Amino acid sequence: MDLRKLKTLIDLVSESNVSELEITEAEGKVRIVKTAPAAPVAMVAAAPAMTVAAPVVAAPLEAVAAPVAAAPAAPTGHVVKSPMVGTFYRASSPGAKPFAEVGQTIKEGEAICIVEAMKILNEIEADKSGTVTQILVENGQAVEYGQPLFVIE
Repeated sequence: MDLRKLKTLIDLVSESNVSELEITEAEGKVRIVKTAPAAPVAMVAAAPAMTVAAPVVAAPLEAVAAPVAAAPAAPTGHVVKSPMVGTFYRASSPGAKPFAEVGQTIKEGEAICIVEAMKILNEIEADKSGTVTQILVENGQAVEYGQPLFVIE
């Protein structure tokens, strides 16, 4: 697929209500995903190794200069952090009982949540025994590496 055709597809996706477009041709496969309404279009190309970057859009100056809200107070106690980037789940399936609840006593090595990364469900274990005092992430929320998940005292 030539660059002019890719540019046209990127422009069409960015100007339309379509949030994702995937095209497969003999030369390869192209997937274009619009990350947010005002955000630039992200693009992934596969099969002969070809990568095309979407143009970078600068944020408006007002957004950069907006005042920063007061940071929430740091949690007291032991913080269990995410060991990977993925999606946080409190239970093994949508109808199942959560692994850990606020006020529940847990043991070191006990599974307390799942982080899904690349379609693999990874059980996250407590690295300290104690009582869960806070759950800092909502079920189904995307988490980053090192992001606090639980507070244990």
